[in-house]
Amino acid sequence: MRRYLAVGLDAYLCLLAVGLLVRSCLASGGTGRAIALLVVQLTVLSFANQVLLTMAVRASAGKLIMGVRVIRLPDAGRPGFRRLVLRWLYGLLWLPLQPWRRLRGPAASDGAPERPAGRPAEPYEDLAGVRQVRHSDLRSYRAAVRGRTD
Repeated sequence: MRRYLAVGLDAYLCLLAVGLLVRSCLASGGTGRAIALLVVQLTVLSFANQVLLTMAVRASAGKLIMGVRVIRLPDAGRPGFRRLVLRWLYGLLWLPLQPWRRLRGPAASDGAPERPAGRPAEPYEDLAGVRQVRHSDLRSYRAAVRGRTD
């Protein structure tokens, strides 16, 4: 539930920031230009939140608020730039198409939902090899690993 709230907060904060910038875009002339500026601003803000902020503090703004962190698998380390960009593109391009794909695609014969090749079986892992965990769980894991190696 925390993950979904974090995603909702991320979307809300990004749309709020772009909404505050709408006035300047509308004054730039023409509707097409205003829409193009809004799309560019939304993309840049999304990238900054999902990639740059996550590189810096292991979480986007919504995840920080909800106490969720992003870690690299299998060692629970800090995800690198390439993985975060892949994760951002995956979320930006692949995930929004899933409701449409599910409505148009054939149902699986055994009643289980259809999974595309390469999609992880775990609900908290994504294609980029990162996982979202609660911050408190990450601290406990680090303490346990430190205690085991001492």
